[in-house]
Amino acid sequence: MAGSGDAEAGLPGVEAGRTTEGGLWGPRFGRSYINFFGRRVVSFVQTLHGLGAFALITMGVLATKGHLARKLIFPLVIQHLVRSGVRLLPMILFLALALGLVVIGQTVSLLTRVGVNTLLGTIMVTVVVRELGPLITALFLLSRTGASTVIELGTSRALGEVEALEVLGIDPIHYLVVPRVVAMALGLFSLTVYMILGALISGYVWAFLQDVPLTPGDYFRQLAASLTGLDFVLLALKTIFFGIMIAVITCYYGLAQPLRVEDVSQATVRAVGQSVVACVLIDALFIIIYLIA
Repeated sequence: MAGSGDAEAGLPGVEAGRTTEGGLWGPRFGRSYINFFGRRVVSFVQTLHGLGAFALITMGVLATKGHLARKLIFPLVIQHLVRSGVRLLPMILFLALALGLVVIGQTVSLLTRVGVNTLLGTIMVTVVVRELGPLITALFLLSRTGASTVIELGTSRALGEVEALEVLGIDPIHYLVVPRVVAMALGLFSLTVYMILGALISGYVWAFLQDVPLTPGDYFRQLAASLTGLDFVLLALKTIFFGIMIAVITCYYGLAQPLRVEDVSQATVRAVGQSVVACVLIDALFIIIYLIA
């Protein structure tokens, strides 16, 4: 009986141990993971819904009010275009020089060594024109202009300047967002063209310095033969989509959510991270289009 009593007395402890173990590795552990991923999914859906609504509102304002207040909006577009294009041009040319050295110069030299120079144009168009040129330019624009956009708009929102515009009867989307969307789309397209041209030219210069037996005529003739009209159309569409997406996401995190001044830095981090993901997804979509076409 004593042994039975000890066993019965020990049962709660055993059950407690099982409960504790189950809480660590069993149902509670599973529920914690379910709760974690559930919150992540809900947050993702809410963010996607907010971004989609903000993008639709922006496109609606651009379509319906784009012709209004031109004397005010057009100078703002030029101002932001200078920030998103002209001021970034020297750094873009430097990156093009580096891209030509790292990718094109080495590729030309390698293809010459193995005797397959006929593939040079195809490789250059695929790597530089279709992929690296637009993507590197978009990420650089995001790091410079996109991040500063979140900081400027987020600070204005936290200080009540956006509400002051609304009190004056000024649409913040029309005044603050539309000029940035147009400027980033045009600026990114222009910078990408300079990036690609600079990379292709500097690539041949690096190859020439390596004494590669390839004349400029042969080099650019292969590039021209590998390019099609579809490449130009998709390049323009891709860069414009990149610019619009970066502008919408950065403006959304600067304007669409109530912020305190101390929250601006965290909003900037989220905007940059989601913009990178969006650009990669858009690039993957265009890769599928290239493969289908």
